[in-house]
Amino acid sequence: MAVSTEQLTPTGDHLSQIGTLIRDARKHRGLTQVQLADRLGTSQSAVHRMEQGQQNVSIDMLQRVGHALQDDIVSIGRPGPTHLRVHGGVKLSGSIAVKSSKNAGVALLCAALLNKGRTTLRGVARILEIHRILDVLASIGVRYEWVNESDLVLDVPNDLDLAAMDGETARRTRSIIMMLGPLLHRYDEFALPYAGGCDLGTRTVEPHMVALRPFGLQVTATTGNYHAAVDRAVTPQRPIVLTERGDTVTENALMAAARMDGVTTIRNASPNYMVQDLCFFLELLGVRIEGIGTTTLVVHGVPDISVDVEYAPSEDPVEAMSLLTAAIITHSELTVTRAPIEFLEIELAILEEMGLRYDLSPEYPAANGRTRLVDITVHPSELKAPIDKIHPMPFPGLNIDNLPFFAVIAASAEGSTTVHDWVYDNRAIYLTELNRLGARVKLLDPHRVLVEGPTRWSGAEVLCPPALRPAVVVLLAMLAAKGTSVLRNVDIIARGYEQLAERLTPLGAQIETFRD
Repeated sequence: MAVSTEQLTPTGDHLSQIGTLIRDARKHRGLTQVQLADRLGTSQSAVHRMEQGQQNVSIDMLQRVGHALQDDIVSIGRPGPTHLRVHGGVKLSGSIAVKSSKNAGVALLCAALLNKGRTTLRGVARILEIHRILDVLASIGVRYEWVNESDLVLDVPNDLDLAAMDGETARRTRSIIMMLGPLLHRYDEFALPYAGGCDLGTRTVEPHMVALRPFGLQVTATTGNYHAAVDRAVTPQRPIVLTERGDTVTENALMAAARMDGVTTIRNASPNYMVQDLCFFLELLGVRIEGIGTTTLVVHGVPDISVDVEYAPSEDPVEAMSLLTAAIITHSELTVTRAPIEFLEIELAILEEMGLRYDLSPEYPAANGRTRLVDITVHPSELKAPIDKIHPMPFPGLNIDNLPFFAVIAASAEGSTTVHDWVYDNRAIYLTELNRLGARVKLLDPHRVLVEGPTRWSGAEVLCPPALRPAVVVLLAMLAAKGTSVLRNVDIIARGYEQLAERLTPLGAQIETFRD
């Protein structure tokens, strides 16, 4: 018997479940709410209401959504996870350009809340972490639109609806913590969901509190939320000394200082790439900053910012390191273009010590006019273990996010290498997943592994580690492994990389995406 679509219109809890299915399927396809709305012939706000379970949805609309997303939304249960099948042991060739920085992108999205004018960001990486922050911003009333594929235009209203914030999405990204700095200028009291992100052990938010208390911010943690209260009578009376030279901590302090009337000095600041991008952006907003690229920043704040501004975030040194690693462990000749050399010099020095042969092009400027780029051509090289252990340091040391790549590189080198990941509580543990592909990685303690090389890589099936960089490390090892490998549940890679598997394919990589 035929049943009308009106009879099948879902209500109540079903709407919330369907909304979650639509949102997950949209993000899996790498689409924004605006793009899905365009495909459906409706508005972004309608898509947002659907995903929040706040709008009745007919079966006809569900079928249209399913067609637009190439996903059976009406099926029972959540969309299955994404997996990769890798046919390894092949050499790569050609060239590949580095995308813009994930970490700079999310900071600039948060910084857009400082500006009453229109913010246009050029060449933004379309990755899951960006989409999550955009979804959170849209839920509180920020209007955004993708133009020319990778340019992003944002309009921030005078009044944000913080009560309507998409809490579930906010809790899945650690970047949400960077909204504290901008929002303390707008509201005397507000709440933010707990910050999430990768499973990297306990990471305290106390350094953020230390950085923001001089601006009058007090935060109380309750079940699932940070409750913030701002005392307008409190302003920085002396230099702010950060207890941790963290990137996001420095960014939060910068955004708090940007609209503070007067001069704020921040000591022990991170001079890392995403912080420099934020400084360059704030300067376009009229904020004068002395000491960019050093550990002491002097910020001349502007209480009211209303500027139509355009800015292009610089290229991502961590993605550059990922691509260099792909070439190194597959013994391939590959050119990585648009690599931000200032943030790769230590890595390249260590690799050169290990025997890597490579060429650098002359330097040229990034689209922001400030960051120095080069093209790096890697040649097949026989590597040996470094004399000393490999460990990260705050910039200008070896990038903390680049450290995991040295585990798979060390596994391809002759000799023993100790990799010391002192920053994260348990990220080193995930590096032992390389053993499933033939590596000899011994866990010495939660922060150190001993890597014996060289490795005769062989294909295997591996469950993707729940941390972004170790997940990519396992994928890269599969490129070197003879035979067929399967990496299961790879959705976390989309947090920080735009279509990584698809971009490696033209270089000769044989990677197939599939779902159960």
